[in-house]
Amino acid sequence: MKKALLISRSEKSANSLSELLRSEQYFQIAVADNVTDAKKLAEKEEYDLICINAPLSDESGIDLSKHFAGTTRACVVIIVPQKNADEIYDILTECGVLVIAKPINRHLFHHYLQFTECFKMRILSVARENEKLKHMVEDIKLIDRAKFLLITCLNMNESQAHRYLEKQAMDLRISKLQVAKQVIKTYEN
Repeated sequence: MKKALLISRSEKSANSLSELLRSEQYFQIAVADNVTDAKKLAEKEEYDLICINAPLSDESGIDLSKHFAGTTRACVVIIVPQKNADEIYDILTECGVLVIAKPINRHLFHHYLQFTECFKMRILSVARENEKLKHMVEDIKLIDRAKFLLITCLNMNESQAHRYLEKQAMDLRISKLQVAKQVIKTYEN
């Protein structure tokens, strides 16, 4: 079930936007009417979409959009008056915030939200790949540390240390990383 956080100073606008979001399959919608409450809600819960109906009672909505774009994985959308849309677009696009001009066209809003879903899936894919690469780098660091220990403690050269780790992994039927961890445990005491 998709979750949305809606920030709007007007209760009437919040009701209209909630209805629009429900038609887009957002059935869990939290509503805030100021920046402080919105930030508290976002700290407690992870949302798929954060929708800001600007301006807010305590700020324009631009800083809040930047905040959410930088601190959450949610798609961030700001709805702004038509007269400010181009200026705000120039400010927020590089932050990854989608800017929608008022009045909202229901059909276009549907497509905007489809775009945000697509964008979010792409970002999550990149984040997963990034995590995988981080783990690979950490594994390489451990293996290199084990090679260094073999070189310094057992007077092996680099190719001998590399071959030792590979042969142990093959003989013991465990990964080279597991062998490296055993070497580190043995020689770092």
